Amino acid sequence: MSSEFWLISAPGDMENLQALERMNTVTSKSNLSHNTKFAIPDFKVGTLDSLVGLSDELGKLDTFAESLIKKMAQSVVEVMEDAKGRVHENLLANGGLKEKMKYLKIDLTSFVTRFEWDMAKYPAKQPLVAVVDTLAKQLAQIETDLKARTAAYSTLRGKLENLEKKSTGNLFTRTLADIVNKEDFVLDSEYLITLLVIVPKPNYSQWQKRYESLSDMVVPRSTKLIAEDNEGGLFTVTIFRRVIDDFKAKARENKFIVREFLYDEKEIKTEREEMSKLLSEKKQQYGPLLRWLKVNFSEAFIAWIHLKALRVFVESVLRYGLPVNFQAVLLQPHKKATKRLREVLNSVFKHLDEVAAASILDASVDIPGLQLNNQDYFPYVYFHIDLSLLD
Repeated sequence: MSSEFWLISAPGDMENLQALERMNTVTSKSNLSHNTKFAIPDFKVGTLDSLVGLSDELGKLDTFAESLIKKMAQSVVEVMEDAKGRVHENLLANGGLKEKMKYLKIDLTSFVTRFEWDMAKYPAKQPLVAVVDTLAKQLAQIETDLKARTAAYSTLRGKLENLEKKSTGNLFTRTLADIVNKEDFVLDSEYLITLLVIVPKPNYSQWQKRYESLSDMVVPRSTKLIAEDNEGGLFTVTIFRRVIDDFKAKARENKFIVREFLYDEKEIKTEREEMSKLLSEKKQQYGPLLRWLKVNFSEAFIAWIHLKALRVFVESVLRYGLPVNFQAVLLQPHKKATKRLREVLNSVFKHLDEVAAASILDASVDIPGLQLNNQDYFPYVYFHIDLSLLD
């Protein structure tokens, strides 16, 4: 089964109900798709003029809702950085309240195939404009909240990444706050100073032999290896302050590089605290943000499928006329069967619009997944639902 659905409708008169039956028989025999009825309530229609305006607005809202739930799915991926494999457990549609006030956790496919209009949330007795308005406001609010919440989290993540980068560079560039200890340095001496020298790995023994004689006034046996990376090691050496420049120059001639560093306990403490503060802040935000994303992804997804139902209703009334009488069906095409399925639908329903049917037969190029608004016109009402939200 693919993760896409085709939501179609045909007039509900005898001839077309037989056509739908024929379609069901052919598609199940040829294993082209899995079909289920898609129940849409009787809405208050109002005037046909108002429906034309609504049709346009619903189209825009549909696009907006789909991009919103894709953004939210993406946010779940980003927040769950270490547990990417478990993202789908958080992308669910929570069904209505069932017995003992427990929410049903429903996967997206099941929600779509068993869709029931939520009368409590979106009363069908209201004028259609009011129903659409409720959905629009709900989605707009979710988008506003999403921007605010993810922005705060991204800022935090950015700061953390910068700090982490600082501690993963090489010995020339990385922070030394997590490497050096107070004991490694001669501090508060008027005459002596401890320097940090980066020595390439192949030159360790050379360093041990030569460092004491690189200049005058080097404290004997004052070197110690305190850190290593792939290229080399970080050694301490204690010398008299007055020979700093001479020592640096001689060291450089021997391919030993003195790294500029002043041991400052306050600064090091601040850097360490900053890291743990950011980590704990991230931990604190993680749970609430993920919960918010789960709940509101579900809300936005449910709203999106309700929008699809509204689009089928409005389009069917505009196309098939009044009184309202049509039947909606949800098809889940089997992979690689979409071209054949189109042909079957076309032959079963071509009587609804001969011109559209003929033009489809000419367009022999099958471009899966491409939504061409004007060419996306078939003899029957058709809308596409794609549940692969992370692609």
